[in-house]
Amino acid sequence: MEGFFALGACILVTLAIIVFTLAVRAIRLIYQYERGVVFNLGKFQGVREPGLTFIIPFIQNMRKVDMRIKTADIPRQEVMTKDNIPMLVNAVVYFKVIDPETVIIKIEDHVFAIRQYTQAALRDVIGNSEMDFVLTEREKIANSIKEIVDAETSAWGVDVESIKIQEVELPAEMKRAMAKQAEAERERRAMIINSQGELSASENLAQAAETLARSSGALHLRTLQTIRDIAADPSEKIILFIPSDLAGLANQVVAKRSE
Repeated sequence: MEGFFALGACILVTLAIIVFTLAVRAIRLIYQYERGVVFNLGKFQGVREPGLTFIIPFIQNMRKVDMRIKTADIPRQEVMTKDNIPMLVNAVVYFKVIDPETVIIKIEDHVFAIRQYTQAALRDVIGNSEMDFVLTEREKIANSIKEIVDAETSAWGVDVESIKIQEVELPAEMKRAMAKQAEAERERRAMIINSQGELSASENLAQAAETLARSSGALHLRTLQTIRDIAADPSEKIILFIPSDLAGLANQVVAKRSE
């Protein structure tokens, strides 16, 4: 009799352990940023919302899908532009899952697929653009790549939020050529500014000469001002005053000798 009770107790304990194990396997917790895709004997049954949920062990299976925005780095790669200029380009893709059912059923690894497809689209877009356009219009290049990738990945249950071109590196020879071009452009602008300044100065000098010519004493005042500005220290200046009559006579003598 005691053996019968012992056997019954052992069976009850075993059953309790089995029930507890099944209960643990049946209870699943889905976080707010996740969705649970449930399969019933291998067939899609539905999508579970966040919270505490239950599945039937050994009959149902659930796969969780992260709905948050993710990033995928596009490694640096050499791309040939339309005008045959090689450049190294890398980018980053921001995307998120919008349809958990599709992203689980239709594609095996959506992160890897998005990275590879974006890399191919990057090569195509830059390969059809010239170097100057790639360097100055990164935002347009990124938008063009996004349109191509988004058109394909929407069928995978994924939405591409944005694509950013992180770095564009040119060959050393091209960098030196662009530096020389920039230096020549700066020199050209400096010469234009200098010539414009000289033109403005000459116009002002012509107006000043006309003003001085209209006043009899203006030229003498200008002469005195020039004498004052010759040196800041008076001890460094030697001033010789010559009468205007003597200067006129000297000019007449020089004129006669030249004849």
